[in-house]
Amino acid sequence: MIQTIALGKLVPSKRNVRRRSDAAADAQLRADIEARGLLQNLIVTANKKPRGTYAVEAGGRRHSALKALADEGKLPTDFAVPCLVLDDLGSAVAEASLAENFQKLALNPADECLAFQHFIEQGSDVEGVARRFGVTVRFVEGRLRLASLAPMVFQALADGEITLDIAKAYASTPDRERQAHVFDQMSRGYGGAHPDSIRRMMTQATVSGADPRARLVGEDAYLAAGGRIDRDLFADDSTTRWLDIAILERLATEKMEATAAAVAAETGYAWVRPTLDRYVDWQQTEGLQRVDLAPPSLTESEQDQIATLEADAADKMALIEDENSSDDERAVAETELESIEKAIETLTEKPPVLPEELRPTVGAFLVLGPDGTPRLHQTLYVEPAQAPEAVTESEAGDEGPASPTRAVGLSQRLTDELAIQRRDILAVHVAADPDFALDLAIFLMIDRKPGHGVERYGSSLSARAPQEPVIGFKTPEAAATLARIEAEQALDRSWTMLETASARFDAFRALGADERAAWLGHAVASTLEASVLGAGASGCDFHDHLGQLLGIDVAAWWRPTAANFFDKVTKPVMFDALAEIDGPALAARYGNAKKSDLAAACEKICAGDFIGEVGTKHLARGWLPTAMRFTPAQAAEAAPESTPALDGTSMSHADAGDGEDNAVDREAA
Repeated sequence: MIQTIALGKLVPSKRNVRRRSDAAADAQLRADIEARGLLQNLIVTANKKPRGTYAVEAGGRRHSALKALADEGKLPTDFAVPCLVLDDLGSAVAEASLAENFQKLALNPADECLAFQHFIEQGSDVEGVARRFGVTVRFVEGRLRLASLAPMVFQALADGEITLDIAKAYASTPDRERQAHVFDQMSRGYGGAHPDSIRRMMTQATVSGADPRARLVGEDAYLAAGGRIDRDLFADDSTTRWLDIAILERLATEKMEATAAAVAAETGYAWVRPTLDRYVDWQQTEGLQRVDLAPPSLTESEQDQIATLEADAADKMALIEDENSSDDERAVAETELESIEKAIETLTEKPPVLPEELRPTVGAFLVLGPDGTPRLHQTLYVEPAQAPEAVTESEAGDEGPASPTRAVGLSQRLTDELAIQRRDILAVHVAADPDFALDLAIFLMIDRKPGHGVERYGSSLSARAPQEPVIGFKTPEAAATLARIEAEQALDRSWTMLETASARFDAFRALGADERAAWLGHAVASTLEASVLGAGASGCDFHDHLGQLLGIDVAAWWRPTAANFFDKVTKPVMFDALAEIDGPALAARYGNAKKSDLAAACEKICAGDFIGEVGTKHLARGWLPTAMRFTPAQAAEAAPESTPALDGTSMSHADAGDGEDNAVDREAA
């Protein structure tokens, strides 16, 4: 039976099936009870202890809301609560609790929309409705936005044909005609509609306020030109949608064209073409020839400055790694090291040099950065020389018919179609002559250089040098560097001095087979990127494979020294190297050494300049940091029996320096 019980005599029941709740929903319920009172009774059972109290079996959220209101002084502690009192029947009570919670039907979102709209039409405002129902203003605005959906979309929400999330996706823009159009398209599909798919379809005719074009133009200029902006109430970041793309595109194009004209006047380029894209695609560069420019060489003064800065950087790094340095000293050194690195970058990272005589003939593209800032693309282009205009027979006069290379009134489309067909004929013949194709490939890879002007080669083949990961890093005394310089100096350059590409190609083909092959090796080798053994951005498994195939003995070409390795690593790394060579005992021998002394000792040990066993010296002279190896194990263990030497003879790994090693071992003994 229903009876009223004082709020202070009600306690939560441990048998209530609801274990979790929602803070926002609880706040809404509390506000609703405060506004309209308790509209539904609680279900309780009498407690044996303490006598006179009742356990709330169903309606725990309402009970908690009443207690909270009483604690806030909005209800008296003896507030009479209507309750249905049940006999304590164990499982029957739990079943009643479950039934009450399980059988509750949440209000349809469409009904919520109509209810909120009704109160607004009755003169209430959004804030008042939100306070009355214990919800946020944004929640009420969202439901009112849904009430303005196209009729067929709103009816689908009311009938349960679409979910609330899908309805929100349709409401991302207020255009009811577009809502109806997208709803009709989605209704014809076989797959289930997804909110993200619908939202994209709804906004594909709009632009986000974060779009680079919008950032370039600015909201004020866009609105002044008559543009409209819609703000999505369901987006957490309050993303805006710009509805009039035609106005935005016009304003953005005008601004980019004005900027391009100013940049062209400032740079002296023949042309600067604006684009609203972030990149320059192949369609924009079709018919243009790229201009390859070399970076400027460093002056002797700049080289001296870099050397001084690098020495300072090494000192700062040593201070940072020194265990005796204080935290303050390390912090100051890190700040100074950052400044030194920026100074080195300023000296080394310079744009390519454009000869002044080429400036009036080249052009560039002005692209739009992601932040809405126009940026001049670094790549320069030149337009091929235009063919002379067609001449009539009378103009040709006694000189005979017009040259077959001159235009004869062909359209550009037809000219391009003929060009493709002519290219295919040439390609068939090149493919049929492998020797000719090899000569052409070598020539195209090595002849593209700034000194040869802007001739068109009619091929995309090239051998560009990769960008080094460390700008300005030189190893003038390294064995591999000296060998590369020697090999490059031995190349036959007699053909490179000729004026035209045609003349240079003919002269190149006249070289001997060995001379042309040397150029091939030089061209391919010049394209190799810097890599180390291991994963990450600097790792390259294919380089590891190539090193194994060539049987490269890195230790015969490179030895770790204090300057090129040990000064640049921490003491634990050096101790690990010594332990790898001769176990913990060798590392323990230098346990108290300073970092600089330890680095010098490691250099001598890796050079074999120490007293020790023959086997230990052999390991020391072959030790390499993992990054320099071409295989996880020592390269010499996995390499073939012999490696080609520079002069073409065969040299075994065991013979590469055995005489010196044996002499040192005998001297040590």
